[in-house]
Amino acid sequence: MPSEAPVSIETRALGTLAYIRTSIESSGSLVVPGTAGLLMGATGLLATVLASTPLGAAHWLSIWLIACLAALMVGAALMARQAAQTGHARYLGPVRKFLLCLCPALLAGAVLTVVLWHAGIETLIPGTWLLLYGCAVLSASTVTIASTRTLIAGMGAVFVVLGCAAYALPSADHNAILGLGFGLVHIVSGLLIARLTSHAG
Repeated sequence: MPSEAPVSIETRALGTLAYIRTSIESSGSLVVPGTAGLLMGATGLLATVLASTPLGAAHWLSIWLIACLAALMVGAALMARQAAQTGHARYLGPVRKFLLCLCPALLAGAVLTVVLWHAGIETLIPGTWLLLYGCAVLSASTVTIASTRTLIAGMGAVFVVLGCAAYALPSADHNAILGLGFGLVHIVSGLLIARLTSHAG
């Protein structure tokens, strides 16, 4: 049998360095599970349906607040599970960076919701939610794995666009645009993220 061609030291070194670099990058990045987007989107679609009924329309803010809290809890639980499975629960660096990127804009949204509600201008709340959630996702995308980073950033940009559009739309269209963002965009993004992460795995 012919002997195998020898592998140069430079090739071995480059391969080792590439492996080390990939390992360092992945250890400092967080995997966002596609199921989180799917379940959060399903929650958003349910809120859209409930708030579109004659009875629910009068309580749209309460319905959406409950849906937002439920979706955030589901998303956090699935992210924590994913972090535990990939070992990030032991090394909290990526998790901490993700929360530091995500939470400031979400906190601003919560504060502005109370301010706008007390001021009696609830019609500005949908646009504020979509805009600030998009900013939160854009910021948090920087600490996610490379294979999904662009997609998650794109999802954040879509939310920003929807938020700006909501400010220009009449209040009758606000429930629909909330459903489009927190429902449909989440579901589509979740499916795409699940596909990308399965191929990367």
